[in-house]
Amino acid sequence: MLLWMAVLLFVPCIGKTDWLYLEAWPNPVFEGDALTLRCQGRKNVSLSQVKFYKDGKVLRFSKGKQTLSMGAATVQSCGQYHCTGQVMYISQPFTQTSEAAMVQVQELFPPPVLRAIPSPEPREGSLVTLRCQTKLYPLRSASRLLFSFHKGGRILQDRGPHPELYIPGVKGGDSGLYWCEAAPEGGQVQKQSPQLEVRVQAPVSHPALTLHHGPTDPAVGDVVQLLCEAQRGSPPIRYSFYLDEKIVGNHSAPCGGITSLLFPVKSEHDGGNYSCEAENSVSRERSEPKKLSLKGSQALSTPTGSNWLVPWLPASLLGMMVIAAALLVYLRPWRKAGQQLSLAFLAAESLCQALRNL
Repeated sequence: MLLWMAVLLFVPCIGKTDWLYLEAWPNPVFEGDALTLRCQGRKNVSLSQVKFYKDGKVLRFSKGKQTLSMGAATVQSCGQYHCTGQVMYISQPFTQTSEAAMVQVQELFPPPVLRAIPSPEPREGSLVTLRCQTKLYPLRSASRLLFSFHKGGRILQDRGPHPELYIPGVKGGDSGLYWCEAAPEGGQVQKQSPQLEVRVQAPVSHPALTLHHGPTDPAVGDVVQLLCEAQRGSPPIRYSFYLDEKIVGNHSAPCGGITSLLFPVKSEHDGGNYSCEAENSVSRERSEPKKLSLKGSQALSTPTGSNWLVPWLPASLLGMMVIAAALLVYLRPWRKAGQQLSLAFLAAESLCQALRNL
């Protein structure tokens, strides 16, 4: 009886004791490392019925195997692990539980970020550089990262050591969604960047202006439709309408294409040379002018030059004839009185004759 009591004093209690401990290897563990769990007994005590747990849930049960291979570690491998197993003590099996071990998987490198240099909205014909940006954790800086570049589902540059892709002379067809992928050489970790939209900006073409009105020239009170269109150019496009050099209206075309302006004719001053201008973030172009003539408009407005004399010419001539006739009648009795009077008489008579001929 006393012997059994002595034995019981040295029997390990069921539960968490120092009889078992869990070891995670390697330590520290990085993404892509082969993670292994090992459940061991103190002083190499033999174990059986080993179970591994993560965050309280059973991972695997083994009758005699004391190690568990977790494969390539990922950030999802982080958590609290422990193990249980039966130990033999004086030919009696007892179930023991290890202390929890915290496994923290460190990022080998952050997810890459794709950047377009100088801008994700480059001008047509310029050089664009796509750069895949990320770097290895300092403790693993001896490794080498490989990069690949993609557009949609198409590979532009297969995996290699260069983190940049050059696109010379970009065109409209180069617009689209791009992404890159980074992976360590010989490793099992691949990370993709978020997609980057590249939109190539094309300059506007020379716009064309069209004037729409009735079959005849418009008159005051009519409405004229001005249509302006640039056949190409990256939207949005801003259109401005001009009468000579004075702006009369503007419109924006968010998706490009044609735009119009309804212009009411309010006076004769609304006739003249009309043009339109197309502008986007790259360039600005002006159309050829189109002349708008108004019905019944006259070139004369204020009398100029000798035109104002025309209505008054008959009256003036009539007055001069009356004066000349009066001089003849007055000077006739004095014709022989002297040479100066004779000369005056002849001048008056000549003027009268000239006026009659007109």
